[in-house]
Amino acid sequence: MLRDNGLDKLKLFEYNKGIMTALTGTDIEVMLGIPNSMLKEMSEDPGAAASWVYNNVSGYCYEGGVNIKYVAVGNEPFLQTYNGTYIQYILPALKNIQKALDESGVKCQYKATVPFNADIYNSPESNPVPSAGEFRPEAKDLAIDIIQFLYLHDAPFTVNIYPFLSLYGNDYFPFEFAFFDETSKLLRDGNNVYRNAFDANLDTLIYALSKAGFPDMEVIIGEVGWPTDGDKNANIQNAKRFNQGLIKHALSGIGTPARKGEIEVYLFSLLDENAKSIEPGGFERHWGIFEFDGKPKYEMDVTGLEVDKGLTPVEDVKYQLKRWCVLNREATDIRELPDSISYACSLSDCTALGYGSSCNNLTAEGNASYAFNMYYQVHNQHLWDCDFSGLAIVTDENPSEEGCQFPIMIAYGNSSMLLHGGLLDVLLRIIGVFLVLFPFLL
Repeated sequence: MLRDNGLDKLKLFEYNKGIMTALTGTDIEVMLGIPNSMLKEMSEDPGAAASWVYNNVSGYCYEGGVNIKYVAVGNEPFLQTYNGTYIQYILPALKNIQKALDESGVKCQYKATVPFNADIYNSPESNPVPSAGEFRPEAKDLAIDIIQFLYLHDAPFTVNIYPFLSLYGNDYFPFEFAFFDETSKLLRDGNNVYRNAFDANLDTLIYALSKAGFPDMEVIIGEVGWPTDGDKNANIQNAKRFNQGLIKHALSGIGTPARKGEIEVYLFSLLDENAKSIEPGGFERHWGIFEFDGKPKYEMDVTGLEVDKGLTPVEDVKYQLKRWCVLNREATDIRELPDSISYACSLSDCTALGYGSSCNNLTAEGNASYAFNMYYQVHNQHLWDCDFSGLAIVTDENPSEEGCQFPIMIAYGNSSMLLHGGLLDVLLRIIGVFLVLFPFLL
């Protein structure tokens, strides 16, 4: 999929032998992540760090191996919602991993980096412009220590920027400012003029780095994207508008008002993740530019040259039979219907039913059918998985409506793999940050 679409860089949120084997000999550049759950061990035990590098990185350094360039130590460890859980571990873990990389005894050169969330810096409410950017006071000293270490090792500062989340979390956020069409009201900061939220956010970081003594620090965008479902602003039209605008802007060489040049970004993500936590919002399962089956959700030119060339789908995908599970209209006892719907959704993905989502306009009957069908599909279309105490029935008539698809899953020996640790789930978690992730770098 990556090679067919001209994508030559990839971010993996954690190691997976099967995926690394698939990457062998491709020369696709890889950023390989270490999950936050491993930071404590990596920080306290240099031997564990060395073992991880030996088993997951240096062993792929040979002619025709895997082109690993970066190791991402943790992911957004300073995120405020983590309440400081990982802060004490991140710098020791970073040092131990970089030391292990340096002493791996192979010819390949690796750089360790730390993907930060954009909440590590901000501008004060009294002066909300990029040039007032500073690192958060309670995290500033440690953040600068990490930056100093990265700088000394010629490694980049990695940051995840999501204009969508700014829009999602603030009803007063100017909608047009989230995109790159230059149709929004401008933000003026001295002689600099900002036409989109991405540039303003990135330059807030650039100014914070300059004030910390690192005006020429290399910066790469570790995650950026737009979801296609799960929220009133998460749809295919907005995702295409944002991602296409981002690609054109990043590759144009214009840069931002504070830093000119191409911007290196990892677009999040390649595929949707139907088992990802939806605590932040239902949109979390819908960041992919491809559907779960490898079909592009929308046309997009990844060259940034506005050529008439869309994304290439995965070929020869085999699906389960064309049959669906829907509410049985002849059912008379519906007392268990609410509990049955809740049960079905707890073991499948019903985020498309949420407020503002693609299937939000279904009737009550449609909602029940959607929930039953999702459960039925991910459990391999077993007849007994379309019963729900007589409330559901199998049909060969597609219940999909305009804008709301009732999907049929890929044919595996056990399609519950989609939700319970099988191949696709592994790919979504690992590649997509999330596969987190199967995100890729442009």
